[in-house]
Amino acid sequence: MPYIEDFLTTQEEQEIIEAIRIAERETSGEIRVHIEQNCDVDVYEHALDVFHILKMDNTKEQNGVLIYVAVDNKSFVIFGDHGINNCVGVDFWNSTRDKIAIQFKIGNFKQGLIDGIKEAGEVLSNYFPWNHGDRNELDNTISKG
Repeated sequence: MPYIEDFLTTQEEQEIIEAIRIAERETSGEIRVHIEQNCDVDVYEHALDVFHILKMDNTKEQNGVLIYVAVDNKSFVIFGDHGINNCVGVDFWNSTRDKIAIQFKIGNFKQGLIDGIKEAGEVLSNYFPWNHGDRNELDNTISKG
């Protein structure tokens, strides 16, 4: 697999950030993408740690979604906060996972992330619609570790 700096081009990163911005226009939910080269512990548990490190558990409505990618492990995790999990069913996470996985399997990482972001944004807008006065609680940039 490519080094983390080569996983996405600068242009692809900008397109992903734009997808987050667009998705968040319709929801008070917060979506983040975090990419790491390697994860040598349980990927799900590490994604949970990253969720806390990025302060995604501090949103007003507990409606943050993290898409965590471990490049060398060829693994990713979609993690949603309590507010989301109390509203959506397991099928939501499976559907979002499948949309990302389809693109990842063919090496189209940018499109996989964008598809997952769009899906998450659409569902979040049903349960956490954007209201006048809502503010962006978390940075939309892609974090790397």
